[in-house]
Amino acid sequence: MNPTTTAVPLAAGLPTTFQWGVATSAYQIEGAATEDGRTPSIWDTFCRKPGAVHDADNGDVACDHYHRMPQDVALIKSLGVDSYRFSIAWPRVQPGGRGPANPAGLAFYDRLVDELLANGIDPWVTLYHWDLPQELEDAGGWPARDTAYRFADYAAIVFDKLQDRVATFTTLNEPWCSAWLGYHVGVHAPGRQNFDDSLHAVHHLLLGHGLATQRMRALETRPHTYGITLNMGTADPLTDSPEDREAARRADGMGLRIYLDPLRHGRYPADMVADLAARGSAFPVRDGDLAIISEPFDVLGVNFYFGQDFAGTDESGNTHDGSGAPVVRAVLPDTPRTAMDWPITPARFTQLLVRLHRDYPGMPLVVTENGAAFDDNPDASGYVADDERTAYLSSHIAAVAEARAQGADVRGYFAWSLMDNFEWAEGYAKRFGIVHVDYRTQTRTPKQSALWYRDSIAHTRSAR
Repeated sequence: MNPTTTAVPLAAGLPTTFQWGVATSAYQIEGAATEDGRTPSIWDTFCRKPGAVHDADNGDVACDHYHRMPQDVALIKSLGVDSYRFSIAWPRVQPGGRGPANPAGLAFYDRLVDELLANGIDPWVTLYHWDLPQELEDAGGWPARDTAYRFADYAAIVFDKLQDRVATFTTLNEPWCSAWLGYHVGVHAPGRQNFDDSLHAVHHLLLGHGLATQRMRALETRPHTYGITLNMGTADPLTDSPEDREAARRADGMGLRIYLDPLRHGRYPADMVADLAARGSAFPVRDGDLAIISEPFDVLGVNFYFGQDFAGTDESGNTHDGSGAPVVRAVLPDTPRTAMDWPITPARFTQLLVRLHRDYPGMPLVVTENGAAFDDNPDASGYVADDERTAYLSSHIAAVAEARAQGADVRGYFAWSLMDNFEWAEGYAKRFGIVHVDYRTQTRTPKQSALWYRDSIAHTRSAR
């Protein structure tokens, strides 16, 4: 079935070198959780924790990509994109997070890269998308300094195997989620709830990024592109009151600046260091750490889903919570929402990209994730007429073009996600894919949004 779509140029002003892609992550699609030497990750463990994941779902099978990889690459090719962003499963490549490589695990990614290249698709590797080997979590996880060094060892294993065919390596995906949701809020693996643990995790994730980048550069036999991917939104004050402006400053500091300032400037933001000290907390910085963290990199991956407003009072008007800490209350803008109850805010996407260009100049940007979950209703053939997702993609790509028109150096866009998959704590209840997956039969069916993306990329190229 190949329903017609209204193919339009995606956005004016995007150059011929602009990179179009789709993205996935290993735990969300691969399955084969116990095959060929793979050991458990923190997500395998977290999924077994009662109440942690919707319907007690897990990634044991997911989209069975491990067994269906050639067909999935053919599917990617059919969409006419330039690149495929995927992650490597650490416990598949280096079981337990220490020691030598697992040949069978590495062989899967070796085949995947070859299959992509044979189909004219550029592989874009993410080394870490949240699947920390459980043995390393048992030894302290990301709050433990040693994990940063173990990550660098693992990165060197992958790089040594794939560097001859892969041009782009990014280290971490969304360290904010790993640190904050995993170690403070506890709604993601490993499910800890300790504020200081999350601060230590932030620092060691960034240290791991720097160490891994240095190791890869030392091993390279030809030039490569190195990067990191951050999830970022906008943090605007709800009103112009001093309390709301202060809340927005704090939210921006914890959500964006504590990552980009050390990465780009070799220092943590002074205002955030002072805020943390006031509550008796600090990043565990040692001599030389910030020089490693600020190792130059070539591209910043930007994952964007929505922007937020912040208030410095709770709903009762209090400016401090029960512990005496200042209130920082997120308020979602009054806009249409996705199935995740996330607001749809394309103008704030432009705002973010322009801000990154202004505050961190000289840093090429690629949108490595952008997309939306909606309550899809497939017909008898599995086809989904997802007008809302199609409109979401169109408006956000237009927002990228507007950011470029305002000077932001945005060089590519990866739609999230290639296919419906395991959506972390939401299990299989939320669908972000532009391709529908019937989890019972593993049948893949491109949705309207996929066909629109395919046709519009082609039309945009031909219109240049």
